[in-house]
Amino acid sequence: MIHKHKQYYFRHLKDDIPAGIVVFLVALPLCLGIALASGAPLFSGLIGGLIGGLVLSWLSGSQLAVSGPAAGLTVIVFNAIETLGGFQGLLVACVLAGIIQLVLGCLRAGIIGAFFPAAVIEGMLAAIGLILIIKQIPHATGHDSSFEGDESYMEETARSSFTELFDALGGISPGSLIISIVALLLLMLWSTPWFKNQNWLKLIPGPLVAVIWGVAYNGFTRQFAPNWAVRSEHLVNLPVSKNATDFFNNFVLPDASYLSHLGNPHVYTVAVTIAIIASLETLLSLEATDKLDPMKRLAPTNRELKAQGVGNIISGLLGGLPVTAVIVRSAASINAGGTTRVACFTHGVLLLLSVMFLSQYLNYIPLACLAAILLYTGYKLANPALFKSFYQKGMSQFLPFIITVIAILVTDLLKGMAIGMVIGLFFVIKANYHAAITLTQDVSHYLLTLNKDVSFLNKALLRKFILSIPGDSSVTIDASKARFIDHDILETIEDFLTTAPDDNITVEIIDLYGKEKTRKHESLVVLNGRT
Repeated sequence: MIHKHKQYYFRHLKDDIPAGIVVFLVALPLCLGIALASGAPLFSGLIGGLIGGLVLSWLSGSQLAVSGPAAGLTVIVFNAIETLGGFQGLLVACVLAGIIQLVLGCLRAGIIGAFFPAAVIEGMLAAIGLILIIKQIPHATGHDSSFEGDESYMEETARSSFTELFDALGGISPGSLIISIVALLLLMLWSTPWFKNQNWLKLIPGPLVAVIWGVAYNGFTRQFAPNWAVRSEHLVNLPVSKNATDFFNNFVLPDASYLSHLGNPHVYTVAVTIAIIASLETLLSLEATDKLDPMKRLAPTNRELKAQGVGNIISGLLGGLPVTAVIVRSAASINAGGTTRVACFTHGVLLLLSVMFLSQYLNYIPLACLAAILLYTGYKLANPALFKSFYQKGMSQFLPFIITVIAILVTDLLKGMAIGMVIGLFFVIKANYHAAITLTQDVSHYLLTLNKDVSFLNKALLRKFILSIPGDSSVTIDASKARFIDHDILETIEDFLTTAPDDNITVEIIDLYGKEKTRKHESLVVLNGRT
């Protein structure tokens, strides 16, 4: 079995390693930006990214999910650091949150992810795509005044994003704009059928070409046309470790003060909050990743919760931020051709090597290159054809989809998903309401069919059908297809049977009372399933 797995992973190395490079290029600045926005040490974001790549890639049940620090937890982390009196209190809460996630996985709580309608999941993907586009335009134009909100939405981000978007158009940096436009053209060129059919070009990912272009352009203009170069604040900014001691000093290991935080009741409140939010974001991202998987594989959700729990325990013990499965990085991996977990592991290895040895060189990468990669990823997630497709499926699919998109844009990921779920649930109930009972007419004969499960929710529809049946007619009530009939439905039918003779309506019943063995029907004689 192990040999078979090795063969499987080796067979896809040509796709997974380039995809891992792409995810690394996307994840690197986001890990730093999320740490900065959280009020945490910059290196804590990188630790979270390392755990996601090196550890969770193999513990996860998903071949494509990429884990790391998520911007959806930024406000929680920022407030926790203040509430708990420092960063170390957050680390204790992160460890406790991981333990809670482990327990949730053992209790099989991961099943909740399967109850999200497809329209809501697709709406989340489209909303994230639009968020990427909105949040990356300032980076692409050289007006990147904020780091937070690149992957998710928070309320303050929602209020400021559109303002920042318009400000970006008035504060354009020529160098950043040229880099991002050319990078986008390169990405589009690399996705054309001709380029995809060239075997030698498959080994070179388009995003990597975009990054090389940006570094080369900025190096040239700094030397020969400084006015067209990108300023240092618009470049990747990694902490540089001069030696191994500097590198390992960035980790925050447990000490005696950890125990003092266990006596603070606020730690447990924060831990439960992180566990719930991180678990929901993970399950939603996992559902979305499964939707994007070209091979249509299904990841075991309970195993994912356990894996995330272990990841958060390790991250908290080493001084890292809480981690979740992140749809943006997962989508970037899939769009770059990633096929197995090796892509995620590769991104973790590259993160490790970069912070150990290459920090000073990676700091030459313009943020505009990375913005172009995310803009292109955002376009793929929010492709106009997707909106058209859902519109053509009808309002029962389009409304949950578009309302989820709008709700996420104006609130945040979790609130938007909750609103989308309510709308989706409404249409599910509405569809079942009409499908559970049908009435067909053939001259003066009516067929009332009870389909599958008929609950009390269908009582009003049943009464409507019964009242529409005129006098001097015949009715057949067919319950042979029903697996369950609610007490209220049976009672309504009995009332109809009692009053039907007054209107000269004859009634035939097929297999009705076999559904409710415990009820006594003394007013009717049932023979071979018929009255």
